[in-house]
Amino acid sequence: MKQLTIASLVAGALLAGIAFAAEEPNADAYREMTYGDRDANPALLVIDRGEELFKEKRGPKNASLEQCDFGLGPGVLKGAYAQLPRYFKDTDKVQDAESRLLTCMTELQGYTVKELTKQTFANDKRNEDNTDLEALTVYIAAQSDGEKINAPAEHVKEQEAIKIGEGLFWRRQGPLDFACATCHADDKKRIRLQNLGNFSKPGADAQKTMSAWPTYRVSHAAVRTMQHRMWDCMWQMRLPDAEYGSPMTVALIAYLNAQGKDGTYLLPGMSR
Repeated sequence: MKQLTIASLVAGALLAGIAFAAEEPNADAYREMTYGDRDANPALLVIDRGEELFKEKRGPKNASLEQCDFGLGPGVLKGAYAQLPRYFKDTDKVQDAESRLLTCMTELQGYTVKELTKQTFANDKRNEDNTDLEALTVYIAAQSDGEKINAPAEHVKEQEAIKIGEGLFWRRQGPLDFACATCHADDKKRIRLQNLGNFSKPGADAQKTMSAWPTYRVSHAAVRTMQHRMWDCMWQMRLPDAEYGSPMTVALIAYLNAQGKDGTYLLPGMSR
């Protein structure tokens, strides 16, 4: 009887171990199972709309964006997103894709920044479609699918932006005394099934994250860009709204892209 009891306990312990192992979360397997089919990514429809907007003559100047220079020459989109943020001589600024888009839409099409930034992101609480800025950004980014993250760091202002972004990453601020590093400076940290990624060091975590944005957020039913990611992180830290395309957000993106250098873009991404 005693032997039977011990055997039962051992068997129970083994079964418990198997159950525990089965319950260990594997976010990558979950994503592959649910989002693995790239042809089923709803962001593809947003890219199509972005292409139409990009080529359509619009605005007070009735012009398209086909002469916009994203760093590789007017009208050259192939691989341009992969080399942003970068320094632009005409604005004397380091710009990411979205701040550069504002420049082109004001200079080429005649819009004002106030008009363009009246609503920058779709409101998922109201189940809104992506804004024009989001559709244009994901179209531009998708032209770098398969390219390596390779933002330049040769100009002094590019180096300065990366350094400022690093400082912002570590800076604790706001009512919660949070920094970006609070969530993103340790290995294997996660919230529920969401891996947070360690961006305090260059390499795999930063490469994996930065190479998948813009991404279709299933929980938002919308495409989200890096400017939205910056805005949302600031909101979660209970900081004032980050200005769309501001030097602060561009510096953070420059730092994160430097950490993710040589990752391969897989665009558009898809996440929870």
